[in-house]
Amino acid sequence: MAATAELNSENVDQLEASYTVKKSTQKEVAMEYVQDALHKYEDHVSVLFMMTIDPSKVSIPIIPFALIDKYSANPQQHEILFSTRTVFRVGEIKQAVGNNRLWEFQLTLTADNDPELAALTQGIREQIDGIGWNRIAQLMLKVGQFDLAEELYNNLLNK
Repeated sequence: MAATAELNSENVDQLEASYTVKKSTQKEVAMEYVQDALHKYEDHVSVLFMMTIDPSKVSIPIIPFALIDKYSANPQQHEILFSTRTVFRVGEIKQAVGNNRLWEFQLTLTADNDPELAALTQGIREQIDGIGWNRIAQLMLKVGQFDLAEELYNNLLNK
C-alpha cells in the first residue's frame, strides 16, 4: 500500500491478515508485534485494532472471546482468543502519529441483539438463494471473491 493511501471507515471493506494476527489486552505487547512486523515486512503496513468490549452487551451463554493466559506458552502476553462469529463495528480509523505504515482502527464489539447487524444479516439471507455450497458460492460473488466463487462452482459441477 502506498504511503499516501488514506484509510477511513467509508472505504475499508476488506482487510487481509497476511501474516500473524496477535491479540492482547496489553497495548505494549501488541506494539511489540507491530514494530517487529514493520521491520520484517518493509513493503507492508500494520494495523493496530483498539477493541472496546462492553461486558453488558455480551450474552452469557455465547461469550465470543476467552482470556487464555493460563493456557498460553507466554502468559505475560495476556492473549485473547475470539470466536469466528465475533463481530466488531469499525469506528475511527487513523494513521499513527509519526509512522505512515501504521494505522489504528477503533473497533467496538457488537451486541448479540444489535438491530443493524440483524438487518444486515437478514438482507443477505434474502438476497442469496440456494442451499449448501451453492449458497456460499453466491455469497462469495456478492462480496467480490470471484476466484473462490469460481472454485466452488467448479467443485459443484465436478460432483
